[in-house]
Amino acid sequence: MLGTKCFPSKVFGSGAPVASRRATGASNLVLMGARLRVVLDQLVHVVDTDQAAAAIDLAAGLIETAPSGCDVAAIVPAGSAPALPGLADVRTLGLARRELAASWQLGIAPGVGGGLIHSASLMAPLVRHDRLHDNDQTTVTLWDLRAWETPDALPKTTVAWQRAMLRRAVKHADAVVVPSHAFASRLADVAKLGERIRVIPGAAPRGFVVPLDAAARRDALSLPTRYVVLTGCSTSLESGFRAAIAADADAVVLDAPEGSEPRIAEIASAAGLPESRVHVRGALPLEDRAAIFAAASALVATDPAIAWPWRVVEAMTLGVPVVAVSSGVHRDVIADGGAIVPEEEIPDAVADAVGAGARRMSVLGSDRARSFSWMSSAERVWGLHADL
Repeated sequence: MLGTKCFPSKVFGSGAPVASRRATGASNLVLMGARLRVVLDQLVHVVDTDQAAAAIDLAAGLIETAPSGCDVAAIVPAGSAPALPGLADVRTLGLARRELAASWQLGIAPGVGGGLIHSASLMAPLVRHDRLHDNDQTTVTLWDLRAWETPDALPKTTVAWQRAMLRRAVKHADAVVVPSHAFASRLADVAKLGERIRVIPGAAPRGFVVPLDAAARRDALSLPTRYVVLTGCSTSLESGFRAAIAADADAVVLDAPEGSEPRIAEIASAAGLPESRVHVRGALPLEDRAAIFAAASALVATDPAIAWPWRVVEAMTLGVPVVAVSSGVHRDVIADGGAIVPEEEIPDAVADAVGAGARRMSVLGSDRARSFSWMSSAERVWGLHADL
C-alpha cells in the first residue's frame, strides 16, 4: 500500500539496496536522456526556512548523484537566480513566488513545460500530463500534516493552500514523497493516493557543523551556560519544562511563533520553572542553531506531530543527547539514537540524558544521524523517477 517495494524499511538504515536500485534505474534514465527539473521556489520569498534549505540541499545532492547521461535543471519564480553549481538549465517563470503559488493552486501552469519534475514541497505544477506516452512525471513532497492534524495552529490561508495542493496531488502527482513510514501510514488515511506514497527521509543541512564563533553567537542570543533545548508547540512544552527542572537547567525554546513568548513563559511558570530560566527564540539561522546545540545538555522533543523532526536530526548530528515523546515518526527517525518515552517519563529520561547516560546517548545519536544525508535522499529520488 505504501510503495515499500521501492523504499523498504531499510531506507532508515545503512540502505544497502540503494546502490543496486540506483544502478538499475540509471540505465532506464539514460535511454530517456533524462533531465530532472527541480522546483526551487523559495530562493527569494522564503515561507518555510527548513523546506527552503532542504530544496537547495536536495538539488545539490541530485546534481552530485546524477546517473550517467542525466542532468538537473531548475524551475524558479520570476526574480530568482539559483547560485547552484552544476545546474544544466534554469527555467525562470513569469510570476513571482506568491502569484505562482496562487496560479498553481488553480491548476494554471503556463510556461513550465513537461519532463521529469520534482518538488521538495507541495509547490509544483500539478496539472494533467501523460507519463506513459510523453514521459512526463511530477512528484511532490509533504513534510508535515499540520494543516490536517492541527489546523488552528496555522494561518487559515496556509491551511487552505496546503489542502488544495494535496487535492491536486491526488489528481495529478505521480508520487507523493513523505519522510517516514509512520507519516506514510497517516497520509494514506488523509488522501487516496494508494501506492503513490513513497518514503524518502530528510537530513540535517549540508555542512551543519559548530561554527568557530559559537560562543560569541550564544552570547549574542543571551543564553545561559547550562540549558536543555526544547521543541514543540505551546500545548506540548510543559513536559519539557518539567524536564529542565529535573536536569537543573534552564530551558531554551526554539522555533517559537512570533508573539508566543508570554504564553510559553506562563506554561513554564505553571510547570514550576521560573520565567527567568526560560529563553524563547524564534526561527534562527543554521549557524545560530548549531551554536546553540554545541552547548546544549540535551534536546527534548515534546511534540508527537506527524512531521519531519528537523531539530532532532540536527541535534543527533552534533552528538546532543535526544529525548523525545513517544510517536511513530520519532520511532522511525530516532530509533535507538535517543530515548523515546511517554510524556510522563520525559523528566526522568532527561535527567539521565544529562547525567549518567550523556556519553552513551551522544554516541548513539551521532551514529544514528549518519543514516541521513541529502546524497542518499537524492539517490532515492533518482530511483523513484526511474521506477515511475
